[in-house]
Amino acid sequence: MRYPEVRRDDTVETVHGEAIADPYRWLEDGESTETRAFIEAQNAFAEPVLAQLPARDAFRERVSALLTAPTRGCPWVRGGRAFAWHSDGQNQPVLVTAGSIDELDDPAAARVLLDPNGLSDDGTVAVTMASVNPEGTLLAYGAADGGSDWRTIRIRDVATGEDLPDEIRWTKWNGAVWLPGGRAFSYWAYDAPAGDALTDEMGAGRLMRHDVGTDVAEDAVLFTRPDAPRMFARHWPRDDDWFVLSTDTGSSSGNDLAVRRHGDDALRQLVEGHEHEWNAIGIHDGALFVVTDGGAGRYRLAAFDLATGRESTVVPEHPEDVLLDASLTTTGLVLEYSHDASHRMQLATFAGELGDDVPLGDGVSITGSDTSQDSGVVLATTESFVDRGTRHIIEVDGARLVAHRTLPTPGPAAPAATTERIRATSTDGATVPAFLVRPAGDDGTAPRPTLIWGYGGFNIPMNPGFRAVLAAWVAAGGVLVVPNLRGGGEFGTDWHKGGTKERKQQVFDDLFAIAEHLVATGVTTHAQLALHGRSNGGLLAGAALTQRPELWAAVLPGVGVLDMLRYHRFTIGWAWASDYGDPDEADAHAYLRAYSPLHNVREVAHPPTLITTGDHDDRVVPAHSFKFAAELQRAQAAARAAGLDADAPVLLSVDTRAGHGMGKPKDAAALEFADQLAFAAHHTGLDDRLREGQAP
Repeated sequence: MRYPEVRRDDTVETVHGEAIADPYRWLEDGESTETRAFIEAQNAFAEPVLAQLPARDAFRERVSALLTAPTRGCPWVRGGRAFAWHSDGQNQPVLVTAGSIDELDDPAAARVLLDPNGLSDDGTVAVTMASVNPEGTLLAYGAADGGSDWRTIRIRDVATGEDLPDEIRWTKWNGAVWLPGGRAFSYWAYDAPAGDALTDEMGAGRLMRHDVGTDVAEDAVLFTRPDAPRMFARHWPRDDDWFVLSTDTGSSSGNDLAVRRHGDDALRQLVEGHEHEWNAIGIHDGALFVVTDGGAGRYRLAAFDLATGRESTVVPEHPEDVLLDASLTTTGLVLEYSHDASHRMQLATFAGELGDDVPLGDGVSITGSDTSQDSGVVLATTESFVDRGTRHIIEVDGARLVAHRTLPTPGPAAPAATTERIRATSTDGATVPAFLVRPAGDDGTAPRPTLIWGYGGFNIPMNPGFRAVLAAWVAAGGVLVVPNLRGGGEFGTDWHKGGTKERKQQVFDDLFAIAEHLVATGVTTHAQLALHGRSNGGLLAGAALTQRPELWAAVLPGVGVLDMLRYHRFTIGWAWASDYGDPDEADAHAYLRAYSPLHNVREVAHPPTLITTGDHDDRVVPAHSFKFAAELQRAQAAARAAGLDADAPVLLSVDTRAGHGMGKPKDAAALEFADQLAFAAHHTGLDDRLREGQAP
């Protein structure tokens, strides 16, 4: 196997007294002729290898069927009208509206308000933000092209279905939050990029106000800090009397809160210091309700008296469960908790007296919810590894559950499987749990091809959820393992911070403990164990590959953060210092250098590796994957030349019309997922089972 020739130059940068070689830095210029040639050569090299995988066509068919099965998003009601995102096989889901929630499922009563599939010929323009005003008359939506985070906001008249002339470009991150009167909203904007919009570091942004029907050039600035360009701000929640401003400086850092009455000039600071999370959820009877980890590692519900600024606890920290979110109805509170990484919902009074639990089911995730302070109806959607989605219509009276009914997602059932919890002991003695999903008919008496799907970062939990790529693996007879690693949000602030900055290595150690436990207990063998992760999970896969190559039969890093010494120099990368640390600081440089996948590639035998990315990824720029693939191929070839058993392929597959993955067309997603699954199946022996007819 002769890998494509990739130029290495003598670029060296001295950082904190250490000479750091960066021979592939030229690949950071994604638009250069040489980089485009690199992409073409890598794809030309990978495609014939992927095309020969025995299970590729079978997985493409299986994934396509799962991706094109109907889906129904969580409905919401504005101005007496119901809205929801529905899909019946289109590349992009469509926004439908009707006079009631039940009518959303009636083709004769519902109508399509917005069909993103008509915004481009190839389905690569996605709607990544949609907000209907409280009156139900106007829709503000953000369209993103080719997988980019950049989006353009447009306004649609709900009654006519026609767009108004308003067009706001160069926006990111925040949704449109409507202001009193329903004819103006806030949004987060940047200057038009002076250089490469897909790679250049983001400058200072601004929270803006747009009045529908006016010239965008006249939009007012609601908040900006040019002296602190690494800051975000959002206006939330919407309230007719009060403007609530949240500011933060990173992806998982704490935030500050300030308030002012609409029409006043001065903001009054409620919280400052960016030390804890203060997620404002709504205002009732002169109090701003907030979910916070201030003084509560598993979060509590607090309230600020807006007259005095005094803060008090409404619902204290639970002794075991993590308070994920809360919302207000017309008569009380809805609390969403995580219990051992699955979700539950409980009602409470405004005074914090706990009431009824809502029976959402066991082992589920709440994937969407909507409430209104003008209604006693709570809308929610749940998923699990074996449920493609269930909609819940819940009637409440304060802390009392009045009625509860469900609407299933139409179409075929999820692949049959059973889910259990396993637990392993990590290097520091902590217990690390994981979900283990077995296919129908697996009694656990023999080891099986197993895929670990991991993340471990940014306070993001890995909960039960339906993902086509994972369901297809189980449907084919493979075992799926989803670990709850340190750095994630499953068990509160301490669990998250236990996998950040200088403690990041603990995340990788947690993963190794799970992998070794799976082998020790006979779930699988090293020759049957594959690892897949995306984004921060791609970093996890890259670190696991370079640190413990002997553990894996195959490794699949997707859109990964792999150059830990330069991640902060591109687009929004600087915001990740809240989890990773700042490479420009000497202490952080030392621990980042110690595990950075790009800088720890050794000339040893690596397992089969499939690296995937998109050339329009402006969140984790594709240069991470480009540089890592080039260095890994060089090292694998050198190990083979030295007589080591290093014949396993190292492939880089680049989607040339995709970004980080948001809004990716279903047909393109099916191709990517099929390649990943077929690669993992081939190198773990699952395709042998498929050929022999052992798998369902």
